[in-house]
Amino acid sequence: MSGSRDIPGVIAPPPLIYIGFLLLGWAIFRFAATPEVVGPEAAGWLGLGFGLETQVRRIVSLPLIIGGLLLDGAAAGYFRRLGTAVEPWKPSTVLATDGLYRFSRNPIYLGFAITYAGLALAMDSVLVLLLLLPCLWVVDRFVIQREERYLSARFGADYDAYRARVRRWL
Repeated sequence: MSGSRDIPGVIAPPPLIYIGFLLLGWAIFRFAATPEVVGPEAAGWLGLGFGLETQVRRIVSLPLIIGGLLLDGAAAGYFRRLGTAVEPWKPSTVLATDGLYRFSRNPIYLGFAITYAGLALAMDSVLVLLLLLPCLWVVDRFVIQREERYLSARFGADYDAYRARVRRWL
């Protein structure tokens, strides 16, 4: 692999994918989930909350948000210590297999998902949380699978052996 082709070719920076789904859910929840826009029955479903008091939501959502961000920071910090790019639009120079990468091939995306879930809970929106499922599908199909093809081509048998022994998420 050399030159400008030495990248996985993901469709978008993964944080933007998560943020995009989060903002889409928030916009629907905030602006479109009204009886005037979608009718009373749909508005009731789209505007569905978790039924938890604000204090309880804070107690549950804050550790998820902080935990997800700490997971992201630790995984990205490991990449930086190895001297390889965190950003998927830059070439990978080293295969990360230790630290958090002993337990998950994608701890950064796992951290994003945990943070997203915490934010959905903090927003009190079941709809926002449900949009995490298509978000993860997009990340899997258009980011992770492309990264895995790239890493297999870049690192060969070493990556294939790593992929065989470590789960994608947990």
